[in-house]
Amino acid sequence: MKLLKTYIEDFWFLLYPHTCEACGVALNKNEGIICFKCLYDLPRTDYCEFIENPITELFAGRLKLERGTALFTFHKGSRFRKLLHSLKYKNKPEIGIVLGRELGAQMLKSNNFMDIDFLIPVPLHEKRKKQRGYNQSEMIAEGISQVTKIPFVVDNLVRAKETVTQTKMTKEERWANVSGKFLLNNPSELEGKHVMLVDDVVTTGSTIESCGEVLLTVENLKLSIAVLAKA
Repeated sequence: MKLLKTYIEDFWFLLYPHTCEACGVALNKNEGIICFKCLYDLPRTDYCEFIENPITELFAGRLKLERGTALFTFHKGSRFRKLLHSLKYKNKPEIGIVLGRELGAQMLKSNNFMDIDFLIPVPLHEKRKKQRGYNQSEMIAEGISQVTKIPFVVDNLVRAKETVTQTKMTKEERWANVSGKFLLNNPSELEGKHVMLVDDVVTTGSTIESCGEVLLTVENLKLSIAVLAKA
């Protein structure tokens, strides 16, 4: 019976092959939602290896950071941009988990992230989360957690007020859009902890800065940042 089921699954896969979300090529049966070639070819960084890197430099003078990293660089027209669009707007949460695992694996290769206590995904407003069905940053944090075993917390840092999309905003407009929109439900849970904010892409850093300012009001909290890509 098990062998027959395997034959049926193989035949069905031949008739209706799944395609890679990045390049559109038919996937092999042992590949997930992204083909191995695209995972290998995506524009990776070496930020995990260095205490000072473009992520920490972006927030210098803005947030007191312990560590910062991004797995990829973000370019218009890139395959990563297509993946991000599918993750955020085409109901493909598994993309976040897969790429989160890749980021977690890079973190494990480095000795720079061994003391993180909690992963905290940048929150969506409940209305937008309900519309999308999930928070893409939570999916990324889940992927990181699966590899690193660092627990992630989703109900402490919350977005208290809904904001509009920031895609075409200037730096000043982005900051005004997110300033004062986040709060903590249980600050004592994070006292004395080293937490890592997780998000999909950082551009000007306004959203992460706003979240980080709230987190750093917690007594003896240490803050790090991990994002899938830096624009």
